[in-house]
Amino acid sequence: MEVVRSVYREDHEQFRTTVRRFLERECVPRQEQWLADGIVDRETWLKAGREGLLCTALPTEYGGGGGDFGHAAIIAEEMAYAGVSVSFGLHSDIVAPYIARLGTEEQKQRWLPDICAGKTILAVAITEPGGGSDVKACRTTAVRDGDEWVINGSKTFISNGFCSDMVMVVCKTDPAAGARGVSLILVETNREGFRRGRKLHKVGMHSQDTAELFFDNVRVPAGNLLGEVNKGFGYLMHDLAQERFIIAVTAAAKIERLLEQTIEYVKDRKAFGGTVWDFQNTKFKLADVKANAVALRTMVDYYLGEHMRRRLSGEEAAIAKLHATEVQWKCIDDMVQLHGGYGYMLEYPIARAFVDMRVARVYGGSNEVMRDIITRKM
Repeated sequence: MEVVRSVYREDHEQFRTTVRRFLERECVPRQEQWLADGIVDRETWLKAGREGLLCTALPTEYGGGGGDFGHAAIIAEEMAYAGVSVSFGLHSDIVAPYIARLGTEEQKQRWLPDICAGKTILAVAITEPGGGSDVKACRTTAVRDGDEWVINGSKTFISNGFCSDMVMVVCKTDPAAGARGVSLILVETNREGFRRGRKLHKVGMHSQDTAELFFDNVRVPAGNLLGEVNKGFGYLMHDLAQERFIIAVTAAAKIERLLEQTIEYVKDRKAFGGTVWDFQNTKFKLADVKANAVALRTMVDYYLGEHMRRRLSGEEAAIAKLHATEVQWKCIDDMVQLHGGYGYMLEYPIARAFVDMRVARVYGGSNEVMRDIITRKM
């Protein structure tokens, strides 16, 4: 059985062709170099901007693509199929929408054109040492001083931490108010007092730069506040659903591609006078993977349609993220086993997926947090 996908329009599928060609031409040949460097070169970001692959859902008047989440989902899917690891999605579909939704007209005119062009690369700084996913426990502070905010604190596990030009910093503007004292402030990385720490050495996703960030009396204009003061927690809760759902979109596509590659491998790999495919265990394991892939694709496409109609709830996003990443990890583990020793060699896509995809159960809110969100309405 193959899932007949009806969630995308013709313009989406035409866009898929553009994305696929760009990845094949500009990204796949550079992936090994990015893995060695621990960062994606800036020229690729600029090329993606020129091709219209950044901020596809943002309005055209600010340089965006004028599309919808379906265009963003296609980019995520095609990256998963191609085995390309570059954080366009974080920039375009997680951070930039905060500016588009909450920013004043002046802020949007000032920042979004360069963001859409790849000239200004975005990051978001939420996680702190010892704090994890607990936004309410944030200890980074921003104190108003005349026409400026003065920011002090530190963040860790920040994707795009080294390549970013602007960081959306989650900070306490009223430390005594808990969740009701959180604000979002945009900080340009050339500000005095801003400092990047060490580049963190992750288990996987080596081409995506991840860093510690430090803010020592960093002064930014009062106009860098995004939205209203002390309303940041609510803003985050509203927009985190899309971040979590993108993870589910990627997981569904990744399983499909890895299944194709594993079937090809076991039918070619010789063992005990036949091929690995000849063993009943192999066929049964891959039947389980396919059943999981079909079920997951059906679920993700349903929620994708809901999100494109702006009806996806936070609980549904948590369900999608939890189920997709748990299924993905089980399927990857089974397919590594079918590769034998080669499944542990990084030149094989399954091994790269093994080290890259484990974090999907952690980032975007750990799966334990997803379970907590789901049980609130039980």
